[in-house]
Amino acid sequence: MPEVQEIEIRDSAAKAAAVARSFPPAEDLQDMQGEKMVLNMGPSHPSTHGVLRIILELDGEIITKAIPDIGYLHRGDEKIAENMTYTQFIPYTDRLDYLAPMANNVAYALAVEKLLGIHDKLPPRCQYLRVICAELARISSHLLGVGCFAMDVGAMTVFLLTFTEREKIYNLCESLTGARFTTSYTRIGGVSRDTPPGWCDAVRKFLNEVVVNIAEVETLLTRNKIWVDRTRDVGVISKEEAIDFGLSGPNARGSGVDYDLRKAQPYLCYKDLQFDVVLGSVGDCYDRYLVRMEEMRQSVRIVHQCLDKLPGGFENKSKEPVNVADGKIVLPPKNKVMSSMEELIHQFMLVTQGVNCPPGEVYFGHENPKGELGFYINSRGGGTPYRMKIRSPSFCNLSILSHLLPGHMMSDTVSILGSFDFVMGECDR
Repeated sequence: MPEVQEIEIRDSAAKAAAVARSFPPAEDLQDMQGEKMVLNMGPSHPSTHGVLRIILELDGEIITKAIPDIGYLHRGDEKIAENMTYTQFIPYTDRLDYLAPMANNVAYALAVEKLLGIHDKLPPRCQYLRVICAELARISSHLLGVGCFAMDVGAMTVFLLTFTEREKIYNLCESLTGARFTTSYTRIGGVSRDTPPGWCDAVRKFLNEVVVNIAEVETLLTRNKIWVDRTRDVGVISKEEAIDFGLSGPNARGSGVDYDLRKAQPYLCYKDLQFDVVLGSVGDCYDRYLVRMEEMRQSVRIVHQCLDKLPGGFENKSKEPVNVADGKIVLPPKNKVMSSMEELIHQFMLVTQGVNCPPGEVYFGHENPKGELGFYINSRGGGTPYRMKIRSPSFCNLSILSHLLPGHMMSDTVSILGSFDFVMGECDR
């Protein structure tokens, strides 16, 4: 028995050594010279905002090399999509950027609708409701992003203020969708339900309250010496670098890249709404913070306009539709399913086989809170995609870390990561 145990131990040690030798970051750091030190930051570090690991090579407190190591939250979403109907995959989009699930739902639904050729035929009320959901998701995401950024740098009060407002958005999500966090609200061809009584009034009340909170956060941070010293001229990304590394969203606009999909390639009802694209000038952590603060105000402005122009009004007394009038795409009403054979057959076909999409391939990019969330769908017909590729903005934004971090102090890493506002669920997929 002891001899058998010794062989097992020896085999386990050999396997562990083989795994260690095959790990790419370790190979990259073998050429280290002198007194440099290797530091593992993460994958369970409070300021990595998820399971991100960064292998840092330090000369004293100066970073000389940085190697991001991702994939700890990989779930194979793109492969899962190949075995799901288009509708069944909607809940999986909630788990991408899980700070803005309603925006993910909208992005994915628009990609499938583009494949179906109905993305520009959605009922007006549906379009306005989707924009309201997407902009509330942007406010929610930016509130937590700024709050966590501030907390990483040491401003705990800001986090409490922003999270208080975010809870109000969760309450609005719950009353609209039935869920606070993973909403699965959007459907192919529309939304799962219309607004409940009093919901639009509650949204208007929240908008009037959140602008007060945003102003209070700015009072605490924008001219705070500690905050300014920790963020200004730290993590500077030039306009050219932002474009070269494929950055998008607030991280790109903080560097002066004038690109917002809501303006550049308008979808839904954005072409009928007035808002400004917020740009930075320096491209440092401070600019990225300022861009997100102003973007929240612009989102409030957008939602106010949507409420003012909402077809059918707050209570939809004129019974404006919220889904396309196509029984082969949208589930029929339940009362007709129980009384009509044709509707029953459509219900059965849609649930079991999915929406019958034509062969082809499409890409749709959506301006998510973190940047451009894109879905590429390759269809060979039928109710499931042949291939799906998700362009996650967090993944693209993090690609610049190995170029950006060297030359900074170790403590600057926390500020830079906070200013990037990424989510690893979306990055790793």
